[in-house]
Amino acid sequence: MNWLRIRLAISAIVFFTVCALWAQHSATPAAEGTAKTAEQQFKNIQVLKGVPADQIIPAMQFISSSLGVECEFCHVRNAFDKDDKKPKQVARKMMQMQMAIDKENFNGENAVTCFSCHRGAENPVGIPIISAAAEAPKSPEAENQAAAQPALPSADEILNKYLQAVGGAAAVEKITSRKEDGMVSFGRQQFPVEVFAKAPNKRISFVHTPNGDNVTAFDGNNGWLGNPGPRPPRDMTAQENEAASFDATFYLPSELKKIFTQFKVRPSEKIDGKNVVQVIGMNPGHPPTRLFFDQESGLLVRSVRYATTPVGLNPTEVDYADYREETGVKIPMQWTVARPNGRFTIQISKVEQNVPIADSKFEKPAASAQKPGTK
Repeated sequence: MNWLRIRLAISAIVFFTVCALWAQHSATPAAEGTAKTAEQQFKNIQVLKGVPADQIIPAMQFISSSLGVECEFCHVRNAFDKDDKKPKQVARKMMQMQMAIDKENFNGENAVTCFSCHRGAENPVGIPIISAAAEAPKSPEAENQAAAQPALPSADEILNKYLQAVGGAAAVEKITSRKEDGMVSFGRQQFPVEVFAKAPNKRISFVHTPNGDNVTAFDGNNGWLGNPGPRPPRDMTAQENEAASFDATFYLPSELKKIFTQFKVRPSEKIDGKNVVQVIGMNPGHPPTRLFFDQESGLLVRSVRYATTPVGLNPTEVDYADYREETGVKIPMQWTVARPNGRFTIQISKVEQNVPIADSKFEKPAASAQKPGTK
């Protein structure tokens, strides 16, 4: 386990928590019915003026991951608005330089980012890396074999094979709800987890920690997050909602063609030693979602999605494994969620299909009604 990444993950959690509390106390009222901008919600915003306030924390996460540093590399603990540290001044200049390069050369798209030069290190990479060993030339047989690779299947063929691999549309749609019990692992720490899902797109998970429950929920229209302690549950941002909506799609194998307006098929490297094919799902104005399917079984083994920030894209990778048949439908009993600042794995040990689950299960509780450790 990379201990730097563990520290980054812990630091990010603390940073986001403090920022949320800071924002509550330092916010400037915005016009009723309008979303707040960064300068309306946070103090001393210089470069990211006009950016939606809910994109500031993801932007800070992107910078932290790109440089491999913790929040206090630039910020003063418990006083994020202060300019006492030189790295914060440098960071502002670098952000302005990046934005100018992208505006003048790439139509304002985030083609050049912090990560382009830093590659996860505090100091940017300016000298080409010397190869450890020369690549051995391919034999004529290997060259011929590579040239003779069969043409890739169409997106329709891949998605249809996926639907059949899990049991077919009729079997999939016989299931209307699901309850799963298992364990979630964060490095060496493990906690019990419960996941409730209901067609067509409701999902809620409870991670039971000694201090109370961490809750991630999507009620069919909006998502919300709950944490142990006195803080009330909070609504997800627009980008968090989009990701939660995808995860909550109960009939995902039969709904993929409806979720995206366009698909591209591309070759891919092996995943866990298995040959896979990549399908890129696209919607106008949104980053692409990459889906990887086992060429032999047809099952979905990985998805990669991206969240847009003012300084670059934050990736989230989800690996699906340990497929088992439950009531005529194959479902993954294990999934691993990985981001630049950490990862966790959920292993399911018990599944109940078509269990009664009230819609109220997925609704965000009122702030005064939520107690630490309750569901």
